[in-house]
Amino acid sequence: MGMLSYGFMQRAFLVGILLAMVIPCIGVVIVLKRLSMIGDALSHTSLAGVAAGLILGINPVAGAAAACIIAAFGIEGIRRKLPRYSEMSIAIMMSAGIGLAGVLSGFVKNSANFNSFLFGSIVAISDLEMYLVIGVSLTVLLLFFLLYKELFYIALDERSARLAGVPVKRVNFIFTILTAVTVSIAARTVGALIVSSMMVIPVACAMQFGNNYKQTVIYAVCFDVVFMMIGLVLAYYLGLKPGGTIVLVGVVFLLLCFIWKKLSGVKG
Repeated sequence: MGMLSYGFMQRAFLVGILLAMVIPCIGVVIVLKRLSMIGDALSHTSLAGVAAGLILGINPVAGAAAACIIAAFGIEGIRRKLPRYSEMSIAIMMSAGIGLAGVLSGFVKNSANFNSFLFGSIVAISDLEMYLVIGVSLTVLLLFFLLYKELFYIALDERSARLAGVPVKRVNFIFTILTAVTVSIAARTVGALIVSSMMVIPVACAMQFGNNYKQTVIYAVCFDVVFMMIGLVLAYYLGLKPGGTIVLVGVVFLLLCFIWKKLSGVKG
């Protein structure tokens, strides 16, 4: 294909496919834990870290990662304090993140740089950012597979997992960091306002076909890779924003899944 003769498109496809493999792995666990909106909370909070990084003159991705990690542990802490209303922790942290990002953005001199994090710029990432995404993606995938069973038990029932001898606190600690780092990296490439969609939509599609946890993970990754590739191709040839195009492709696929299941009479 002609577009792959350009270096920026080669980097976009490499980074996009890696993120499409990583984000659904995190997304499946988050959805099963009934915390689907955590991606939204972290991605909005990452904007506060981006603004802080630009103001202090440090790498905005590092600022986003720090903000996401703090927000992720904040959500976990509030969730433990209010176990019956765990979803409230996400709303509280999202409100704090949006408020802080709004205040700090007023002090950012280069607003164009800050705005690039809203919808991402996957076709404009540098070689350094590409290597960063590769390193983070491989690390997250490795730890996800090493903690595969533990994450499955915790996602289904934390109390039962604790009784079964699973080190719940340690695994949650590692998973929280993985989620925060993944969101902060993805915010730079696909956009802070789009990350949560990439976490949930492929999983929603996968749940229409997967009969168990393993199948759901595999299908979610496959769906997200397909969404990413189709979205990048459409964005290139139609002159659209890549991040938004990728998400809209996923939404269309999800609607088609619902229509297919209704017409075929498949339950689930």
